[in-house]
Order: sequence, then C-alpha cells, then structure tokens
Amino acid sequence: MNIQLPKQYNTPMMTRLIYICHFAVLLNFLASCNEQTNNTKQKVSNSPAKNTILVGGGCEGCEMMYVGMPTHISSVDTSSGWKEKGQKLLITGTVFKLDGKTPAADVIIYYWQTDNNGYYSPKQGMDEKAKHHGHIRGWVKSDEKGRYSIYTIKPAPYPNENIPAHIHISIKEPNIGNEYYIDDLVFDDDPLLTGDNRKALENRGGSGILKVLISKDLQIAEHNIILGLNVPNYPGKKESETQ
Repeated sequence: MNIQLPKQYNTPMMTRLIYICHFAVLLNFLASCNEQTNNTKQKVSNSPAKNTILVGGGCEGCEMMYVGMPTHISSVDTSSGWKEKGQKLLITGTVFKLDGKTPAADVIIYYWQTDNNGYYSPKQGMDEKAKHHGHIRGWVKSDEKGRYSIYTIKPAPYPNENIPAHIHISIKEPNIGNEYYIDDLVFDDDPLLTGDNRKALENRGGSGILKVLISKDLQIAEHNIILGLNVPNYPGKKESETQ
C-alpha cells in the first residue's frame, strides 16, 4: 500500500498510525461481509420448502373459477347460453364422497363450454381474465343432499377439429385447499367420440360420458360425481382405490 503524505506529516510514526487504521478498517469490512453471508445462509435454510402437493396434480385454467364467482352460489344454475340458439340441455346429478354412497354438500362445480358455433365467445363487459373461457360459464354448489342442476345448451365441437364436444368441469371442495379438474363432460351420441377417445378418458370423478334423454325440446343427462375418484394426491385415498 503506497500512501502519499504532505511533508509536514511524513514521519515514520504517522505512517505507522495510518497503516494501522487502514488495517482496522479492512478487518471490520471482512467481518461485516462474513456476517452478511451467514445471515443469508440462515435465511435460506429457514425459508419454507416449495414442495406443496396439489390435489389433482394441478389444473390449467381451473383458477378462472374464482374470477367473477358469486358470493352466493345456488345448487341450480342457468347459463347465459340458455336463451341462445342451440339444443337446450339439463345436466343434473349428485355429488358423492369417495365411497360413492355418501352425498357431499357445499361442493362448488365450475363449468365452461363453447357456444353453438364451437367457440369460447366472450361478451362485452366480461372480466379480461375469464374471456378465454367464453361467456357460457357458471357455478353450482351441491345442496345438503349433494344434488345440483345446470341448465345450458349443448356445446358444439371446435370448428375443423376432431375433438368431441365437451363441457369443462373443475371442483372446489370446502376442506381442500386447491381446485382440481374432473373428466370433461362428453356425449355418448357424438360421432367424434371414437373408441380411442373413450379409452383415453381418465374417469376422474367418474365417467364423464353423458347419455341424454329427450323431453320435447330439452335433452336431459344425469351426471353423478364421485369426489377423489382417480384424482391424484386425494386425501385419505390409497393407490389401490383407483378404478
């Protein structure tokens, strides 16, 4: 270290004092750096591990169920598509617990679907976040006997594609932290629902294949839901319980 001093201060004693001061500052700096490093290590080691296991393994798009969700949700819902052009459809059923016998109350079912032309068509005034789900979307909550009903129209398949017409469903149970999806609702009489498509179904929550009955201009389909059936990471479920 080369230190230049004015002549009046350029004495051996003054030089030694300045060297000692610089040395003390250096030691203090190194100690401060070491303390910061140790604090950083401690913060990292004390931070919670990001290993939260999601029931269902995650669900792309299901978080949209919270966008525009009403404060009060009935067990019966009429979609905004009900008064539009298309085949009127009633989907009704019961939500059961994993045993397939005990009705499950207060389970929120969120649905979204294409319109009569096969598009997820947004409407003016919709929340920007939910527009890609289209305007035909809604919620029901199972009643004390697990029952629910949805009045809507039959969705059309995507134009120029071979994907069967379907209605997306996501589930939010009162005692589970995250939402999860179950099988899309598809139609047994849909020519696009091929044998290969049927084999590819996961049967999450039970079969999503709807067999419709016709009552005048209304098609009616029963769809029961079994919570946790074939749903990964479902609480209290053993691996052998998948069907």
